[in-house]
Amino acid sequence: MCGIAGLFQLQEQSEPNVDLISKMVKVIEHRGPDEYGVLFDNKAVLGHARLSIIDLAGGSQPLSNEDNSVWIVFNGEIYNYIELRKDLLKAGHTFRTNSDTEVIVHAYEEYGTDCVEHFNGQFAFCLYDRKKESLFISRDRMGIRPLFYTTQNGKFNFASEIKSIFCDPSVKRKIDIEGLDQLFTWWTTAPPKTVFENILELEAGCSLFIQDGNITHERYWEIEYPESFDYTRSVDSWAEEMHALLVDSVRLRLRADVPVGAYLSGGIDSAATTALIKNFTDTKVETFSIAFEDKAFDESSYQLQMSEFLGTNHHVIKCGYKDIAENFPTVVYHTEKPIVRTAPTPLMMLSGLVKQNNFKVVLTGEGADELTGGYDIFKETLIRKFWAKYPDSKFRPVALRKLYPTLPVSQADTGAYLGEFYKSGFSDIDKYYFSHIPRMNTTTKLKLFFSKDVKESLKSVSSIDAFGKNLPDNFDNWHHLSKAQYLEAKSLLVGYLLSSQGDRMLTANSIEGRFPFLDHRFAEFCATIPPGHKVLGLKEKYILKKAMEKELPKEITNRPKQPYMAPDSNSFVQHDSPSYTQDILSEKSLTDAGLFNPQAVKRLVAKCTKMSDSHLSFKDNMSFISILSTQLLHQQFIENFEIPKPIEKSEFKTFVDLR
Repeated sequence: MCGIAGLFQLQEQSEPNVDLISKMVKVIEHRGPDEYGVLFDNKAVLGHARLSIIDLAGGSQPLSNEDNSVWIVFNGEIYNYIELRKDLLKAGHTFRTNSDTEVIVHAYEEYGTDCVEHFNGQFAFCLYDRKKESLFISRDRMGIRPLFYTTQNGKFNFASEIKSIFCDPSVKRKIDIEGLDQLFTWWTTAPPKTVFENILELEAGCSLFIQDGNITHERYWEIEYPESFDYTRSVDSWAEEMHALLVDSVRLRLRADVPVGAYLSGGIDSAATTALIKNFTDTKVETFSIAFEDKAFDESSYQLQMSEFLGTNHHVIKCGYKDIAENFPTVVYHTEKPIVRTAPTPLMMLSGLVKQNNFKVVLTGEGADELTGGYDIFKETLIRKFWAKYPDSKFRPVALRKLYPTLPVSQADTGAYLGEFYKSGFSDIDKYYFSHIPRMNTTTKLKLFFSKDVKESLKSVSSIDAFGKNLPDNFDNWHHLSKAQYLEAKSLLVGYLLSSQGDRMLTANSIEGRFPFLDHRFAEFCATIPPGHKVLGLKEKYILKKAMEKELPKEITNRPKQPYMAPDSNSFVQHDSPSYTQDILSEKSLTDAGLFNPQAVKRLVAKCTKMSDSHLSFKDNMSFISILSTQLLHQQFIENFEIPKPIEKSEFKTFVDLR
């Protein structure tokens, strides 16, 4: 895990702005506090903030090939670097370090830009080829590591985080209204769009090339689902192959020259990765969990049960309402986008616990739900598809109610309400987004709070189509569960779970997360598994539970899935409301930002103050958090963005002047 940043001249060459790159690196030092590096000539400037994990002594960046003609700054890990290094040595390449970073450089020399197809990893990197005067930038297949860029005033700026790009005073800072509209539809924006104007995100599985002033993009990987499935193969056979892939994925992700820990959430995903570490490697397992003071959100009993079952050295941090309120502004600063729930906040506290115990790396269970059919949205899709075909069925509302046995007492407590809610959108059964209509119906209600000017500017905008561009050619022929899984991975997984809840909450405390379920080989394999083996009736992740049945206690594999959530509006209005809440949601602040209707927000705050989380609708809770986080984002990045002082030359571990 590291932070990268850079500048590249698209037109004439000029004096390198070393002062600017120093600020760009400094503002993301939380991603890599161990050492700084910079390289520059009159064409390019590359900066790096390193979190040293592999080859602690020799892996400093920027790093080059033998003749200094190719340079790299790299964020992430190439897990199969040992095998690739052997192949490259046989091909005649000479290595000066034992790092995975240098493997990328030589792989580029050997395979050109196709080198990314050889990597098993999570990465965002920039290769500067001085002979060609070109940049080659690429992002991993699943979108685990972030990469943003902009082109202004004849130069190309890129970085791991947007705040780094904002250190350039020539880059204007303004909220992108269409990006905000997308986020208030999908919980995230659809790359390349972000919530900031003219700041673009490189899409997962894509590369970007710059040469002779021209910028081009190329997709090198896409998850593909078949049009038909092999149901003649036994479930046990599918489960056996899944288990073997997970074992190998876990082994690869334990490659590090520092200790590696694991998260335990209380569910099957993190329990599976931890069990495989324990049972198939020699690694001493230390686990980390978040507990909640509010028992409605707490899963600590399952976490403790799993820790005792595996014999791990377990660490726990407890989160209360006050913790969420106090940490929320810092969370928004790191997410660099509005968030619709407070769930990222406890995860930032959890990564802080990891850091306190002197760990730099943790394995987590992200990706299992998307790839093996774990979310309610997948079961809802199956039910709604049947329901659309048989609209008079009385069984389906009952089935939907069975999906939500843990719902708090609210208007959603009746089958009648669920029936009306989930049969919406039946006229759009052939639309690519059919599976996600119930979620969007809730989220898009946030837009009722937009100001008159914002609503006017969005009259001709349709964010519902944001993820419908460049769908695979045979998408329409896929099974409806495959469509839902594809869309969930493209939207929520990359843009929210791996970003706002993943990368950003980990790197806020200089921690690297590793995700065995997101090995691209595992993703490709899961795409071929018959839908009925993933969701069997109303049993989610059936195939994963089958694969892990010998590793885990039945109390874990058979327990009802409890979605990870945290207290929302209650944290800000029911328990000693922090002063910034009143300020950021005041009529003056709302009017100055111009994004929301102050009177509508005032009524919402009054409603949230009067009622507790358990009696508020999802819409009201989500609206409160979304508005609060958007206002904080505007304050931190538009109104009062703070540019740090540049790093002194003496502080750089690597300082390369090639002029």
